[in-house]
Amino acid sequence: MKKSVRNLTHAAALAALYVVLTHLQNILLPGTTSNAIQFRISEALCVFAIFTPSAIWGLGLGCLIYNLSYLGALPLDFFIGTAATVLATMVMYQCRNLRVLKVPIVALLMPALFNGLLVGWELTIYLGGAFVLNAAYVAIGELAVLLSLGTALYYLLCAPRLQATLFPKN
Repeated sequence: MKKSVRNLTHAAALAALYVVLTHLQNILLPGTTSNAIQFRISEALCVFAIFTPSAIWGLGLGCLIYNLSYLGALPLDFFIGTAATVLATMVMYQCRNLRVLKVPIVALLMPALFNGLLVGWELTIYLGGAFVLNAAYVAIGELAVLLSLGTALYYLLCAPRLQATLFPKN
């Protein structure tokens, strides 16, 4: 398969998976994907940015589609939430080789940093309250997802056979 087709396929699959997982979670556990303390299971997919730059645009598109299709989304979610995801995954890709005890911990922290700052700012505009608290709430949810589910997914994706299948070198 040509590399450009494979990259487009990765991006599309990640976008679709992000949208489906987030909507499914919102149906099964209402409010867990959009309150101040968010625990979006789909954010664990950001780990794919450590392995392929296709994840940057795929997850950004997935976040945008979810925010456009979710009736409870705030107007700035379309821009701010998507920008936070794109920026976080871009920096994750750039930091993919920075490791502490063989774990790309710096990369895993990026969604908490960007979503905490950007979405925290957005929540402060719409809901009020202290920016520091809103940013902390969002960051805590991101950290919980990335340091638990994200780390587990990272180790799963590191399996040589799976890595060769998903991310072939040619």
